[in-house]
Amino acid sequence: MVNIATTPQSELGELNKEHRCPNCGSQGLHIFYEVRNVPVHSCLMMSSKEEALNFPCGDVVLGFCPQCGFITNTIFDAKWSAYAPNYEDQQSFSPTFNKFALSLANKWIEKYNLNDKDIVEIGCSKGDFLFLLCEQGNNRGVGIDPSVVPGRVQSQASDRVKFIQEYYSKKHAEYVGDFICCRHTLEHIQPTKEFIQTVRDSIGERTNVAFCLEIPDNTRVMQELAFEDIYYEHCSYFSPGTLARLFRSCGFEVTDLYKEYGDQYLLIEAKPIAAETSDKVHPNEETVAEVAQDVEHFAANIQGKLQYWKDYLTEQKVANKKVVVWGSGSKCVAFLTTLDTINKIEYVVDINPNRHGKFIPGVGKEIMSPEFLKEYQPDMVIVMNAIYCDEIGVMLKNMGVETEVVAL
Repeated sequence: MVNIATTPQSELGELNKEHRCPNCGSQGLHIFYEVRNVPVHSCLMMSSKEEALNFPCGDVVLGFCPQCGFITNTIFDAKWSAYAPNYEDQQSFSPTFNKFALSLANKWIEKYNLNDKDIVEIGCSKGDFLFLLCEQGNNRGVGIDPSVVPGRVQSQASDRVKFIQEYYSKKHAEYVGDFICCRHTLEHIQPTKEFIQTVRDSIGERTNVAFCLEIPDNTRVMQELAFEDIYYEHCSYFSPGTLARLFRSCGFEVTDLYKEYGDQYLLIEAKPIAAETSDKVHPNEETVAEVAQDVEHFAANIQGKLQYWKDYLTEQKVANKKVVVWGSGSKCVAFLTTLDTINKIEYVVDINPNRHGKFIPGVGKEIMSPEFLKEYQPDMVIVMNAIYCDEIGVMLKNMGVETEVVAL
């Protein structure tokens, strides 16, 4: 644990005693990073520029819990959590992402003998991953997500999958099955302990039901100063240790804890136990003191990185360089709004056809197809996620677009 009395306030930020940690319940969070006036949603697709520019905005004020290491937006307002079918976060148009998703599905199928079983996915988005689990293992599935669009994804397992367009809650306890997974959902939920406890309570005494969860890894965000991964929808930020401690406090034993996808994603695998808590600590967990060091590093260096990118984009603008951002999702929105440099980027492109012709909330840029670059011939393409650089490089070459590719 971090000793508040011996931790200088200048390193971790001001201690706000009014805030209670939603992860462990302790009182008092250190405020260390603020971004004002950012769109409250990054992936809700707007039909016009005017609608996008008038989109509601809120503030991000990150607080660090010195007791458990959890990080949260202390002024997050859940009233903006309006996930709906026009929430467009589908990633399965990328071969790079599909390769990872298929590998993960096959790993869990083999590891948990998921053949002819009943699977529940909480926060299933458009259903891509749930269909993979059901196709590869001849399983049956239930997907719970208010943004799901039944019929969007074509699958041979369609007749074995049921979608529920709702937020997961206690009323869905009947949908437990033989295996539960939840990918990139917990970071959108502020009452984290309440959510994980709800899943544990739904399982009850069926201790053979595994629960696997995937979220962004906050260790990388802090260490690499990845400000583009901090935005309004993400109100909860976990390191391996903070996530594992949460699971144990809710009656799970952590059976595996690891990172994937270029260490961007943090995955936890757990099983329910009869005891109230488990004392089994996974070797990949870090201490709260180590999280505090990462927070201190971020707080001390983030302004320098922000200024670097502001200056860099200004230089390109002055030189009349045509700069395009590749990737119109949350990273793009955070990149442009945090830097307050929306007018230094003319166009944003995306591989997802369901985004084309739509406008980015809070930014107002129309999302273009990659084909647009054949005509535009940009001088530079800034890639929001470096893991896609090779894939994008091939696409640019095939389209006859010669340009500098810069990874954020």
